[in-house]
Amino acid sequence: MILGSAAVDLAALLLCILFLAYVAAILVPFLRRRPDPAGDARDLDVHLILPCLDEEVVIARTVARLRSDHPTAHLWCVDDDSSDGTGEILARLAATDDHVHLVSRRAPEARQGKGAALNAAWRRIKAWLATEQPSYDASRVVVGVVDADGRLAPDALDVIAGPAGFGDPSIGAVQVQVRMMNRGIAGRPDADDPAADTRLGRLLVLLQDLEFRTVIAAMQHLRHRIGSAGMGGNGQFTRLVVLDAIADENQTPWHGALLEDFELGLHVLLAGWGNRYCDDTWVAQEGLPRVRPLIRQRARWAQGGMQCAKYFKRVLLSREISTPSALEISYFLMIPWTQLLGTVVYTAATVILGYWATVHPTGVTGWFLEGAWGLVPLVAVFGVGPLVVWGLVYRLRCEPQLSRRAAVGLGLAYWGYTYLMLASVWTGFHRVLRSHDSWAKTSRVLAEPAAADVAPAATPRLSDATRAPATP
Repeated sequence: MILGSAAVDLAALLLCILFLAYVAAILVPFLRRRPDPAGDARDLDVHLILPCLDEEVVIARTVARLRSDHPTAHLWCVDDDSSDGTGEILARLAATDDHVHLVSRRAPEARQGKGAALNAAWRRIKAWLATEQPSYDASRVVVGVVDADGRLAPDALDVIAGPAGFGDPSIGAVQVQVRMMNRGIAGRPDADDPAADTRLGRLLVLLQDLEFRTVIAAMQHLRHRIGSAGMGGNGQFTRLVVLDAIADENQTPWHGALLEDFELGLHVLLAGWGNRYCDDTWVAQEGLPRVRPLIRQRARWAQGGMQCAKYFKRVLLSREISTPSALEISYFLMIPWTQLLGTVVYTAATVILGYWATVHPTGVTGWFLEGAWGLVPLVAVFGVGPLVVWGLVYRLRCEPQLSRRAAVGLGLAYWGYTYLMLASVWTGFHRVLRSHDSWAKTSRVLAEPAAADVAPAATPRLSDATRAPATP
């Protein structure tokens, strides 16, 4: 019993030290980073893909904002056999705007996952370019992915065209910062959607914003420095020449993992190109204000990460990926598994401590006073502190109007939030064991269609949906 207890305690301590070291490794460079210079979006030919499945609540507003903020970009809206009015809305917009294109998918080809919808749009973009711009330069064409509820910063295309992005000819893909737009801040273009109705809902949205703009941003900044930034499902941009190269080897650019965005980023690196993360501009999306949909979403991500474990060998043996990048990617691929292991180890350590406390001759109080009190600073340093610090970072780098007290409180809430993520990992693992890989789409937060239903007027024309058959 004593040997088993010592082994569990040692494992728990090693995991804590590893976690603390990783937090320090991503936090320090992130706090020191400085903005990169912007470029000129006119150097790029940008095409944005909007995957749409039952998006009538948000899609018209999204298209209108993208057309207003990025008038030179072409929008490729994939109606993946929606059961609501999404297709009709998109057909109306496409009929009056030559920069809005409708890609209609129907059963049985439709609803085969986001990757399949993106591949359909990629094929349509290539066909359109071959007809409309037969002398196009595929290295200059950039294909972005924006969620149907996404809001892309007005300066985003200029920023990603800069020397830290596509201004560098070796860069194949760029991911921009993600933030939550339903934080309910009046006058802020990235956060002026109504906040959640409940206090818990508002807290959950704020925690997701903190997570993306600090924790994930810091992780991505480290990857940015070594050239291995991961792609996200919203706000990813890739050169067409890179997508074509991936398709030449793998039939299509996007593949079947539930984490198809991260999988794409791996293929970009394996093809010999660099990935970059851009924290100087953003794409905003709806945060989830309820616990169950949030756990379901993160379980899908965790399961997708587990599916990508098949790339371990290719990443480690690839001549195209540097050793630092390969090690960081390997660490990321291990995260769901270390979280599962950590849950078991920490739970076992807690049970063992409880056992010794109850069998101590002088009871729990005596056990605590005779040395167990040292667990309190240990937990504070290795367990709570590395998570609470992100509340202060959030105040420093993102939302300076927060008081220090509120920032600390948000950090403590983030500590509790991580336990929801552990529940998500176990849910995803359960689905892996049962070989389940289908998922119901997460419902949008907005309850009714937005008023901004009409995109800015452009040259009237016959819609692509009328001129071309449905694309599988």
